[in-house]
Amino acid sequence: MRILQPPDWAKPRGYSNGVVVPSGQLVFIAGQIGWDAAGQIYSDDFAEQAQQALLNICAVLAEAGGKPEHVVRLVWYVLDKQEYLSSGKALGEAYRSVMGKHFPVMTAVEVSALIEDRARVEIEATAVIPTG
Repeated sequence: MRILQPPDWAKPRGYSNGVVVPSGQLVFIAGQIGWDAAGQIYSDDFAEQAQQALLNICAVLAEAGGKPEHVVRLVWYVLDKQEYLSSGKALGEAYRSVMGKHFPVMTAVEVSALIEDRARVEIEATAVIPTG
């Protein structure tokens, strides 16, 4: 994966503007929320739910033989923009605990509701697992 960074642009913090992957197996992962393998949400804390959603993404990705560094795109659906922004430090720590210092292309969107009432965030992912 090669990061696409126009030379005259400010470097983004916590994400990449673009990536290119010359070849590989595409993996599309449905939106994941902060519940465990049994479908239970144990925390209402935004950062903790995001961490669990990322762990869930990695578990699905592992089924295809992938690792966190193979994620090329994350889309975050958040219920409350201010909650997302105010969780910055804890969210950064939670993110790095799962994804390390790998920052793919990301988009965050505030939505009016998620299907699961207790969910505070839902994250979907696209990955490319290198072949050959």
